[in-house]
Amino acid sequence: MHILIIGAAGMVGRKLADRLTRNGALGGKTIDAMTLVDVVTPEAPAGFSGKVTLETVDLSAPGEADRLIAGRPDVVFHLAAIVSGEAELDFEKGYRINLDGTRYLFDAIRIANGKEGYKPRVVFTSSIAVFGAPLPYPIPDEFHTTPLTSYGTQKAICELLLSDYSRRGFFDGIGIRLPTICIRPGKPNKAASGFFSNILREPLVGQEAVLPVSDDVRHWHASPRSAVGFLIHGATIDVDTVGPRRNLSMPGLSATVGEQIEALRRIAGEKAVKLIRREPDEMIMRMCAGWAPGFEAKRARELGFTAEASFDEIIRVHIEDELGGKL
Repeated sequence: MHILIIGAAGMVGRKLADRLTRNGALGGKTIDAMTLVDVVTPEAPAGFSGKVTLETVDLSAPGEADRLIAGRPDVVFHLAAIVSGEAELDFEKGYRINLDGTRYLFDAIRIANGKEGYKPRVVFTSSIAVFGAPLPYPIPDEFHTTPLTSYGTQKAICELLLSDYSRRGFFDGIGIRLPTICIRPGKPNKAASGFFSNILREPLVGQEAVLPVSDDVRHWHASPRSAVGFLIHGATIDVDTVGPRRNLSMPGLSATVGEQIEALRRIAGEKAVKLIRREPDEMIMRMCAGWAPGFEAKRARELGFTAEASFDEIIRVHIEDELGGKL
């Protein structure tokens, strides 16, 4: 089996490559080749015994998608995107990367399908940003997608493309609407939602963090470990059980910022909590007002997708995976 990961230098992409390496197989088939692609050169996963190809590629550049698909990967994980805050600040870049790059990829597969019947599994990372306020709580699977950000709009358009290309038989696609991933390891990125991770990650290692919103902001979360699990399950699930509605809201945990902080207090103590500095940010607060507070995610759960049940568990996953199991 040949695996292509687009966006492999990102946090989830790296963890996905590492998990696939540890597993050694996907859907009962041995993985003997991985092509890892990003706008910066990805790192090869340690211990992979098959062929690894590392590529520096801008998927939105004409011809690049065709070149990647020429290798005929069996499974394509499309994780590449610019994040919500950056897509809102740079309108043209957001549409070029998040929409144009995705359509180039889908069309490259469509053309290969027409020539030789090539039909891979495509796992696309969408986002809960496809939903916009006013929102019920919890949000049912049947709720309409009316995004209130450019990022959410780009993802919603790609979801429609994925469903239509799957319906036409060009590929077997599944869209994974990721919750906000928390706790993200590494340095803060440009995502407007990054503070959800920052207010836990930095205090856990004795550093100060800025909280730009009020404690009563409620949102939908899952750990990086769960995110990788969603992608792998999406790559192996029988799409006939999914049906024509190929985009799924993933399970997760609904929590307020205050509940996050209380979980931090239980695990790391008052000293860690005191490292959170409150600095209200009007732009982020306006964006938060349209974010999803939580989902039923009934379809995804019935199809075997799983996530954490408490914020204490999310914090402990971070400590295990990123801090060697110790504070």
